[in-house]
This record gives sequence, C-alpha cells and structure tokens, in this order.
Amino acid sequence: MPEPRRILLTLLLAVAVLLPFTRATAQVATAFAVVDNSSGHLLLSRSPNKRIGIGSLTNIATAMVVLDWLEASHRDLGEEIAIPQAESLFPENPIGFQPGDEASIRDLLYASLMQSDDIATYALALHVGQGLPTTAPDETPTQAFVAQMNALARKLGMRNTLFVDATGLAINERRQPYSCAADLAILTRYAMNRSQFRFYVSQKARQITINHAAAVPSGYMLANTNELLDIDSIDGVRTGSNRVDGPSVIISAARPPESVQQGEQYIITPRRLVVVVLGSADRFGAAHQLLLSGWQAYDRWAAAGRPQRGG
Repeated sequence: MPEPRRILLTLLLAVAVLLPFTRATAQVATAFAVVDNSSGHLLLSRSPNKRIGIGSLTNIATAMVVLDWLEASHRDLGEEIAIPQAESLFPENPIGFQPGDEASIRDLLYASLMQSDDIATYALALHVGQGLPTTAPDETPTQAFVAQMNALARKLGMRNTLFVDATGLAINERRQPYSCAADLAILTRYAMNRSQFRFYVSQKARQITINHAAAVPSGYMLANTNELLDIDSIDGVRTGSNRVDGPSVIISAARPPESVQQGEQYIITPRRLVVVVLGSADRFGAAHQLLLSGWQAYDRWAAAGRPQRGG
C-alpha cells in the first residue's frame, strides 16, 4: 500500500476508535480537554474555550499564588497563621476551625487542595493578601490576593478566565467567576510542574494540626475528594462544583519517561497527561475514560513525531 494511503487509513481508524467515546462523553460533560503536560499539545477536546463556572477548581490558582509568594518572600511553609472570623461567609465548617485558631500554611494548603475547605482557603488569601501591594486605597487584602490570581492567569495566557474570590464560591454576586477547559489545562500544567503542589494533590489522606487559643492542639484527618487517585497512575489534581454548571474534575497521570538513543546521547521525554472535565454528572467516569483515550491519542501523536499545531 502506498505510504500516503497507509497514513490516511491509520488516521481514519484512529477517528473510528475515538468517535464513539467522544460522542458519549459529550453527552455527560459540557466541556473537556486532554493535553500533553510537557508541550501543551491538545489531544482531545470538546468546547475547550467555553466559559463555565468551575467552583473550587479555583483553588489551584489560589495555591499557586500562595506558593509563588512564599518563594518570592522567602517565607516558610511551617509559618503559623490565624483563622479569621468567617462564619458569615462560610457556614459549612467540617474541620471545626474557630476564630483565633492557628495552623501552618502547609496544613491549610492541604485542607484547601485535598478537601476544598473554604475557611482554610480564605485564611490563606487573607494572610498572603496582607503582604501584597494594593492598587487602590480601599483595596482589601483578599482583593489584592485575587488581583494576583488574575495576574497569574494573564501571565499564563488564560484568556477565558476571571477569578473574583479565592474559594470559587462566587461570593460577589455582581461578578461571576469563570474559566474554560483549555485555560484550566494551562493552569494545571503550571501547577503540576511544581513538586510541592504535586505532592499536596497526590495525598489520599493527611492529618493536620490545629492549635487552639485556650486548649491543647487537635488533629484532623483530611480525605481527598478526588476518587480517582492511584487508579491507572492518577496522582492529582482537584475536584470542583458549581451550582449552575455542575460537578467538574481535573486529573493528571504520568507514564515512565520515553528514552530514545540518538548516537551516543539519549533523548528523555517526560510523559504526563492532564485531563479537564467540566460540567459532568459523572465526572470521575468521564475523566477516567478520557485518560485512557488520551493515552491512545498520545501514542499516535508521538509515533507521528509529536507535530505541533501550525507546524
């Protein structure tokens, strides 16, 4: 068979394999994107630029602003910070934080990223925001923090994203936060390239310590809301939910790096996929199946020489 016809037949077979699943996934997910973590190459997608509410997937950006601030200011993850008065903003308090309690930045990051704890997230934003420059005389610390989240989004090229608070709860009803699958893949790639972040989101359970003002310290065992951890090498990253658009999830999984000998040198290529599923009643099922299909698409793309769009 001539080479052009062979290539065409291979592509048609690939589409035939992926099409039934892609259609099925489209029925249970408003939008999705599967990307190669190293290059950002889009392997599979549906409405990747559609703006949608993302809930506590926002916490990925929150955590990265905190980690970037820690690095820039040479502060320590073990630094203790106080829990602010937050009952009126966040009536749900599963961990049992009380105003005046103290916890380390590290433990609050665990609570925010693993269990979507809004009080922990708010405490981080307030603490870090107090050390950030303001752009207006009446700008609050949390507003200064959110400004940094949006600055990070602009820096990364997230054109369809707006953050209005650190938790993603849309407390400010005048402006609703939004993002899209393609932008969240960009943000997740940025976050997963940070070893600290990868470790936080890979933990299935973690005990944190709360220091009380008038009592002995107590512990709380966090449980990760990501039900796919450790399945098919999935090692992160976050769940989220929006009251209008429904549940969402982002997962990531790695394979051993590919090693190819060229002369006396070996070319090492990392292999990691990021899967973003937005607005899905079966977010875990859709994400898992997209990961499996994503690896098939990745193998075909790699065999073709990893061509880039427009290249």
